[in-house]
Amino acid sequence: MPEPLDTGPLDTDPLDPGSDVGLYVHWPYCARICPYCDFNVVRDRGRGEEQAGLVEAILADMRAQRALTGPRRLASIFFGGGTPSLMAPEAVDRIIDQARALFAPTGDIEVSLEANPTDAEAARFDALAGAGVNRLSMGVQALEDASLRFLGRDHSAAEARRAVDLAARAFSRLSIDLIYARPDQTPDDWAAELGAALDMGFEHVSPYQLTIEPTTAFGRALARGTLTPPDEETAAALYETTQAVLETAGFDAYEVSNHARGVGARSSHNLHVWRGGDYLGLGPGAHGRLTLDGARTATVAHRRIGDYVAGVGAGTPWAEQDRLDAAGAAEERLLLGLRTVEGAPVGLLADLGLSPQAAPTADLIADGFLEIRKGRLVATPRGRPVLDGVLKALLT
Repeated sequence: MPEPLDTGPLDTDPLDPGSDVGLYVHWPYCARICPYCDFNVVRDRGRGEEQAGLVEAILADMRAQRALTGPRRLASIFFGGGTPSLMAPEAVDRIIDQARALFAPTGDIEVSLEANPTDAEAARFDALAGAGVNRLSMGVQALEDASLRFLGRDHSAAEARRAVDLAARAFSRLSIDLIYARPDQTPDDWAAELGAALDMGFEHVSPYQLTIEPTTAFGRALARGTLTPPDEETAAALYETTQAVLETAGFDAYEVSNHARGVGARSSHNLHVWRGGDYLGLGPGAHGRLTLDGARTATVAHRRIGDYVAGVGAGTPWAEQDRLDAAGAAEERLLLGLRTVEGAPVGLLADLGLSPQAAPTADLIADGFLEIRKGRLVATPRGRPVLDGVLKALLT
């Protein structure tokens, strides 16, 4: 006879982000556009005056959103892009200072910034640390020169290693992004590359399987037949290699594409978002989630830089603003939460007309793809590699 399901809700959920608010700042400029990238980015050259205006718009947008949210505690700040390590450190400093003035920090908060490991950007690391950045997420992507050229990166493997050495002196916390499932990559090659990355001393690793979007240069190459990604069997073997190498090295896969050496090395900003916390989206195309007038509200800023700056000036920075109903908010929480080892509160199922005792949830639990632990619905090790299919079965 199967054991009874642990379906009881917690009296208090220690993972509830409460009313704290995070900040996501999108800096859209890149030295070059990578062939796999479908983010909202533009070339960096000759845009100094435009960038100065964008900084002022981001600061004004933050003040306007503070007027909407009222007093909130600051949970975290994340500078993403694009390439925010191309920002003037003085601009980073102004944004962090204003965030701390508008939203009282919850202690020593995490301030993350994404960086490319070129020599030019590494020269800014000390200044960025002085501005208040305490966690650097380094977009190394590969540690072999031919792969870096294939990925369209503007740094070499040697340059990446020099940048990591400089970053380790400036920042107390370091994360590395790596892309796997590249053409002709074998599990043995990938295991060796992961091992080399771990030898560099990172506390956090974000390994991403190469995803080819149709609007990118890689997407067009795939359509022409000039790019052949690994088949499903090889991609699955590369995924399993990722899990095995990192687990052996003491990293826990606390999210599908994020591994940390201990709980303290996890990204608190990402956890805040995955737990359903509110966050301001600042900058062109930035997404945000805010509780306004009691309703979970999804916001998307204007994508074009000029439209965003003009929209902030006119008091209309958002191209989209959608109030989510209970079912929409619950579905989003499940989509995010099930990516993590924490899962999502089982009580969300009721808002979707679902129950742990009835199909499809009960079937997914019986088949070993989901389980319920301490009042939370969690994807199992069997379910995580096929999470897209699990979510499709659960939510359609």
